Amino acid sequence: MAPFSLLSVGANVLARSFSLFSSTATVRWSCIAPTLKHFSTTVGGPPKRPLTAYLRYVKEQQSVVVQQNPDIKIVDIIRKIAQQWKTLTPEQKRPFEEATLIDREQYKVAMQKYQAQLTPEQTASIAEEKRQKRAKRKAIRKKRELNNLGKPKRLRTPFNIFMSEHFEEAKGSTVQAKMKSLLDDWKSLYISQKQVYVQLAEDDKVRYKNEMKAWEEHMVELGREDLVRRKERRSKKAKATKGGKKKSRVKVLKAKGPVTKKTAAQPTAKRLSQTTKK
Repeated sequence: MAPFSLLSVGANVLARSFSLFSSTATVRWSCIAPTLKHFSTTVGGPPKRPLTAYLRYVKEQQSVVVQQNPDIKIVDIIRKIAQQWKTLTPEQKRPFEEATLIDREQYKVAMQKYQAQLTPEQTASIAEEKRQKRAKRKAIRKKRELNNLGKPKRLRTPFNIFMSEHFEEAKGSTVQAKMKSLLDDWKSLYISQKQVYVQLAEDDKVRYKNEMKAWEEHMVELGREDLVRRKERRSKKAKATKGGKKKSRVKVLKAKGPVTKKTAAQPTAKRLSQTTKK
């Protein structure tokens, strides 16, 4: 059985998905299951991924729980179903797992049929889209990990500081409009007015440098040298080897044998033999 912590995480994700709909409305599970991008140039879209055994159980039990608890919140519905799934025996879970296995086989056949009708350009486009999604997920996980490890906030530029101070009163109803308005206001400032934010940025640079130094030293103590900047790793490595003897690079040349009278006379003797034959 899955740990309850994992079920809780899944419950929160499903609850956010359910919040888009009424508690008594039919849930569109295709929104939860990840699918490939639909290309208008292809005949039909890609097949939908089959539901997992757990999602099948949630889909079946949702209406039952709602009928038994009309005033229950969506988050509590998912949490209650997750608890029920946790207490099921392997025999009780088997029908949902077997149905998932059957759907997976059908999905494989449908996916092969779908991929066969794609052009090379569309196949390459789908592969590139998958690569970008993987890179994005990796970057998100990396950022989350760094935040959990307490990495200092990035240093701010003069314009960043100006923008944070005047964002609320900036003109525009959207973020893009406000950004454009702030950028125009920044360009219209005098150099003396910008100097205030330049000085604040310099102070923030000192803050960032000190905090990063302390944080990277802590990461080294934790054995996470992979998170230390390359430049810092090189400098620390150079300090560690400072004072040691440098290895001399000696270029090894292949020694030539001494030139004897016999070897020196060989070309001349060869020419004389050729002249005699003529």
